[in-house]
Parts: sequence; C-alpha cells; structure tokens
Amino acid sequence: MKLRFLGGARTVTGSCFYIESDQIKFLVDCGLYQGEDSEEINRAAFEFSPEEIDYIFITHSHMDHSGMLPRIVKEGFSGRIITTPATKDLLEIMLYDSAQVQEHDSAWLTKKAERAGKPPVYPIYTSEDVKNVIPLIDVVPYDKIFSLGQSIKYKFLDAGHILGSGTLEIWFQDKEKEKKIVFSGDIGKKANPIIRDPSAPIEADYIVMESTYGNRQHKPMNESIDELVNAIKITFKRGGNVYIPAFAVGRTQDLLYILNNLVREKRLYRMNVYLDSPLAEEATKVYLAHPECFDEEALKFFQSNDLNSAVKLHFVQTVQESMALNKIKSGIIVIAGSGMCEGGRIRHHLKHNLWRRECSIVFVGFQGKGTLGRKIVDGLKIVNILGEEIAVNAKIYTINGFSAHADQTELLQWLGCFKNSPEVFVVHGEEETAISFGETIKEKFGFKVNVPEKQDEYIL
Repeated sequence: MKLRFLGGARTVTGSCFYIESDQIKFLVDCGLYQGEDSEEINRAAFEFSPEEIDYIFITHSHMDHSGMLPRIVKEGFSGRIITTPATKDLLEIMLYDSAQVQEHDSAWLTKKAERAGKPPVYPIYTSEDVKNVIPLIDVVPYDKIFSLGQSIKYKFLDAGHILGSGTLEIWFQDKEKEKKIVFSGDIGKKANPIIRDPSAPIEADYIVMESTYGNRQHKPMNESIDELVNAIKITFKRGGNVYIPAFAVGRTQDLLYILNNLVREKRLYRMNVYLDSPLAEEATKVYLAHPECFDEEALKFFQSNDLNSAVKLHFVQTVQESMALNKIKSGIIVIAGSGMCEGGRIRHHLKHNLWRRECSIVFVGFQGKGTLGRKIVDGLKIVNILGEEIAVNAKIYTINGFSAHADQTELLQWLGCFKNSPEVFVVHGEEETAISFGETIKEKFGFKVNVPEKQDEYIL
C-alpha cells in the first residue's frame, strides 16, 4: 500500500493524505489551504485524478480538513465520503458558508478586475457544487468496525477536538499479514468544554500524527478562565469592548458555555454578548442536536432549566446589524469569525476598533503563519485591514488554554497508549514544530519517525 502526503505536511493546513492499493484508492481529508499563497495553492491542479478516487474519509468539519470537497466533486469524484453523523451536519453548513464567501469575494474582485481591464475572477467552487457533495456523504458511528470490500476495514474513535471529530483506524492486507494505520486527526485536549475527552487506539503499525502544539504547553483551563475574566473586567473598566475572533465551530460554542458558567458562578454580571456569525449560530444548533457527543458535565448543563439566566446572548444576522455594533462603544463582547481574522465579520470590527486603546482583542485559538491574526499576535504596530492601514492600539490577549488542540504533553500521552512500536509520520504542524516534535517522539519512545514533505510517498 502506498501513502502520499499531499497536504498538511510541514504546515498546519490543507490536510490531504492519498492511499493507494491494488484494489482501492482513497483520501483521508481533503482540506483547503489557509494562509500565505492560499489562493494559488487551492487553485492548483489535483495531484491525482478525482474520478479515480473511490472513497474520502473526513476526520472533522474544519475547512482545512474538508474544504476542498466541493472542488473534487466538481472535477469528477463520484465515490462515497465517509464521516461521523455530527461532522456531516456541520459539513453541510460550513461548506455552503465557504462557497458563499467565495462567491461574494469573486464578485467583488471581478468588478475590480473589470475596471482594470482584466479577466473575471471565479470562485474555487459555488453553492451548486456544495449541493452535489451532500448526497455522497455516508455516516458511521464511533467505535464500530466497517468494511470497504474484502481488503479494508476501518473505525472512527472520538478525537475530542470538536463535535464529531474522529481518529481513524484502517486495517489493510499486506500479503498474508493484516496491518493497521492510524490517522490521528486533530487530537483534542483533555477537559475541553462540552465534548468528551479523546480516545486513543492501543496498537498500530503506522501512525499519521498531528503536531499543531507539539513544541509547547497550554496553560491550565482554570488559569485561562481567570485571564479571560480579568481581560473582560479591565476592558469594561476602561470603557471599551472585548472582541474575540473565534472559529465558528468548536471555539465559539466552548466560549459561550464558559461565559454562561461564569455568570452563573457570579464571577461576571449578565453582560451582552453578540455572536456575529450566522455560521456560528447554525453550528450552535448542530451542537445542541448531538448530545451523544457531550461529556457528563455538559449534559447536566444543557438539561437544566436555567439556560436563560446567564449571558444576554444576541445573534447578529444581517450585515447592517453587524455594522450597527460599531456604534456601541463600551460594555459588550463581540464573538465573530474567522478565527484567524482572514475573513468574516471580525475584519470589519478590527478595522473600527483595533486602533481604540480602551478596547481589547482576545485571541483564543491558533494563528497560522501569514494570517492577520498572527501578525497582530506577533506584535505588528500597523496592519492592513480591507485595504486600510490600522494602528494596533487595543490591548492584545493571547489565551492558549482555550485551544481545542492537545498540547505537547497530551500528544505524548496519546502516543503513550500504544503498546507496540509503530512507525510515526508527523504532520499538521509548522515545519520547526513538526521536526522538533519528531525528535521528542524518538527520544521518549524510540519509535521510527518521519516528518514528510509535500508529495513524499511511502510504501507501507
């Protein structure tokens, strides 16, 4: 069996792994690339023939793992897409949102191009392309083994990253011996709000292992919550607002859960929280529809009758309603996408408020290289937002304890569950991180470790 790394190699984005045997060809994840040169990379020709792919496994719904599905279907894929029930529900809303953003942006860029006498700009895919994806999706539950023909078996385990996220185990025949490869997916940290802790397999011949935070530790959750409370109180005392760039799926729901608990515990008063993301609102509804993914604490919380005695939550629907928020100068929290500030309504809020010294921007997730969020976190004093130079005067907080990713210790604990000595392929980490995490694995476990580059191919 051949394994080729087509994305997510020495980078944290665009995950795509190609597997080929004599009988079958399939992908694990099919993600959009985000960050520098993303437009060029996402429009480049596929390094395989889409019509020859039999199956695509999706480990979770984040766009860097699933966002190229409409394009691959558009270009000839007609096989089956396999994932968990919650991921399917999230994929539907997230892919439509991605298409609508592209359609809007390409229309704006086309007008600009026409004025310069240049050709029109087309979206990578449209809402119609997304419509053709949904009927191809099959769902399977966690912890149950299924077969693809005679030669392949597979099972999803709960990865504990976001709702529906999975670690994928695949068994295949190598001559007369059965072997197993595990794709970790994005591994969640323990004690994430709402969802269960990650599960880990206990043996494998090969592991394709994420390394997002393979070189650092998170703050404990209680310290991160204390820091969030402090940031909110200080900002309101200064007469400003708190702006939180957050991923629509996962981080937003965790934050709302935490803020509600803080009000119930009387650590914060019943403040106004504006969720300025139609996608996040839809995703929150999907979360509520899948209590089978919740941990015990979250189940008790959502089953209580006290849901309305916490934050004053406002769902912001229209662009006009979003723009009107910039007239409120103090005392509110605005949660908006995108999480890395590359798109969505957060850009407009930053344009109008990043220069205001009384305001605060609270980053609660990973910021990829080249993104606007990373530039702000790295301390740039002036950034370009929507074509305008904006001074970074607001107070910047980076609270990494809210990350949905396991840190180095938890990644090593996950690996420590394996009772044999698998060969490890380190992926989904920035180059320096992936290389150093590979060295850490060698030192701690003595496993054979590879840190593949894009297009590297291995015979399993």
